[in-house]
Amino acid sequence: MHTDIDPRSLIGRKAFDRNGTKIGTIDEVYLDDATGEPEWAAVRTGLFSRDAFVPLEPSELVEEGLRIPYDRKLIKDAPDFGVGRHLSPEQELQLYHHYRLDISSPDSDAASPPGDKDFGHVAGSED
Repeated sequence: MHTDIDPRSLIGRKAFDRNGTKIGTIDEVYLDDATGEPEWAAVRTGLFSRDAFVPLEPSELVEEGLRIPYDRKLIKDAPDFGVGRHLSPEQELQLYHHYRLDISSPDSDAASPPGDKDFGHVAGSED
């Protein structure tokens, strides 16, 4: 999601699945270490308050919140790594695999192994 919006302004917004069903509330936004672009959001779901990580690309910012183009079940089954910590390369790879996202970026060398990718950190953190 390439946008000029301050990623911290996403925190507290509602998150919805592809059908418009509310999933939860955005707790944290994680930025790509290399570009500083918002890459992942942690969405607080359900009564047990677990966090599901969701990709911000290809999600869409809509008037009522963030629309994530995946089914609610897939989102709720996403790995929960806890919020407030830097995502490790292994954790981010788990998320890419969970959502079946392409881990190569247009700017990256296709021959680079996944471990060479810069991975996300929490918006507003010094790490």
